[in-house]
Amino acid sequence: MQIDFEKSADGLVPAIIQDAATGKVLMLGYMNREALDKTLADNKVTFYSRSKKRLWTKGEESGNFLLLQDLRVDCDSDTILIKANPVGPVCHTGADTCWNEVNTSNDFLARLESIITDRKNNPSDKSYTSQLFARGINKVAQKVGEEAVEVVIEAKDDNDELFLNESADLLYHYLVLLQAKGFTLADVIKVLKERHK
Repeated sequence: MQIDFEKSADGLVPAIIQDAATGKVLMLGYMNREALDKTLADNKVTFYSRSKKRLWTKGEESGNFLLLQDLRVDCDSDTILIKANPVGPVCHTGADTCWNEVNTSNDFLARLESIITDRKNNPSDKSYTSQLFARGINKVAQKVGEEAVEVVIEAKDDNDELFLNESADLLYHYLVLLQAKGFTLADVIKVLKERHK
């Protein structure tokens, strides 16, 4: 990985920070060679602060660190793309991103999986999902079976709305079953990709 820090007079290159899980762009900072070395050594994103005139590890005061997952250099070797897992909000204003966006995936199934995981880990009596988990794996598996039968029945009829609703019910309950078994949709997708190399 060759980064051309000499392209700019101050020896700094832009570092674009992207959430490794959601894909959202979180912030932009600047790095010199020392900041890059510290980032790679500590696995916490460190910048060169132009206002403080020193190295600055994101989160050093707030605890809202950016944990390094991946680092890439652009085709001109003068910009860094860092994929990181944020610990808390990224912006100094308290927002998720410096563009005041909510840091959630545009992938609805990923968001739904996140909600299901939260209901599993933080049960609520008011949550149908939490109630399903509380009933145990057999009940969750039974619901998947029931919904699958309903999809088959609706597939034979001509009511598209009912078919789509039952399909949504099946997919939701399947995601719950995956969580109950300790897996995610990504695990299933990995198997499918391996089958279709």
